Amino acid sequence: MIIAVGSDHRGFGHKERLAALLAREGHTVVDLGCRGTASVDYPDYAAAVGRAVAGGRANLGVLVCGSGIGVSIAANKVRGVRAALCCNEEMAAATRRHNDANVICFGADHTPAELAERMVLRWLGAAFEGGRHADRIRKIADIEQDDGAAAPPPTPEPRGDQA
Repeated sequence: MIIAVGSDHRGFGHKERLAALLAREGHTVVDLGCRGTASVDYPDYAAAVGRAVAGGRANLGVLVCGSGIGVSIAANKVRGVRAALCCNEEMAAATRRHNDANVICFGADHTPAELAERMVLRWLGAAFEGGRHADRIRKIADIEQDDGAAAPPPTPEPRGDQA
């Protein structure tokens, strides 16, 4: 699998560790920066990884900044990207199973590198479940198409599955 990785300066150390782990696991790693700890702007690297994934040059993406929030917001601006900020292993697996997340994000200031490594492995090991989740992913894609401006508010309806 081809996995694009990127970070800002605060996530650089985590990105380097995750890239090495992914390579050891047999994946092709495309490192889209940054290249060190000098201050850089996280949207540049989030956009590069998002565009690589959305454009088919990478199957999946991994992003790291200080909080993880900035890279996840920026990457999600790229049509076709479903970036998820994860804080624990179950979130990492669930975001693949339920949201078909194609980019995982971490906050280096809040996530030990060892935990980020375990989360990446859980994320890669999980499979999208489809079914009702596929319907929801289609709705997300519809929002991307019309920017959500034309959609009427949802009509509340009872749900049996609650998941």
